[in-house]
Amino acid sequence: MTCQTYSLFVLSVIMIYFGRFGNSLILAQLQNDIDQLKADFNSSHSDVADGGPIFTDKLINWTERNEKRIILSQIVSMYLEMLEKTDTSKAHVRHISEELYTLKRSLPDGLKKMNDLMDLTKLQMSDLKIQRKAVNELFSVLQKLVETSTSIKRKRSQSQRRCKC
Repeated sequence: MTCQTYSLFVLSVIMIYFGRFGNSLILAQLQNDIDQLKADFNSSHSDVADGGPIFTDKLINWTERNEKRIILSQIVSMYLEMLEKTDTSKAHVRHISEELYTLKRSLPDGLKKMNDLMDLTKLQMSDLKIQRKAVNELFSVLQKLVETSTSIKRKRSQSQRRCKC
């Protein structure tokens, strides 16, 4: 995959993943719109390859459906932010933006979850008050962790019993 196709690839993954495109005609039109956007941004410039991809490498680490919804919602938001700063009088920019807004509406919880993760990184764990609160919540957190791991083991066990391989 060349650097020029990364935007199309990520956008296609997002839209297909959420079932937005059952019609290949819409995807073909979007391909044309993205090609025009590439021309607008001069994305065939040699510096596009520097440092590797910005989104597709991140998608590899997110494997579960709910995890993917979180990262993809953030990526959609970033594309929308980028497109808001471009010439929105162009039809291809408006069309891509409309499709992305439609997708964003189908991801209501992704941004909230991303913000929760960001808030966690900002906690000052050296602060005594934060430490006290954390210790008070430790048992509850461990309970949730045990419930989650038990649920995963149960699902794995059930799927192994069903499989007559």
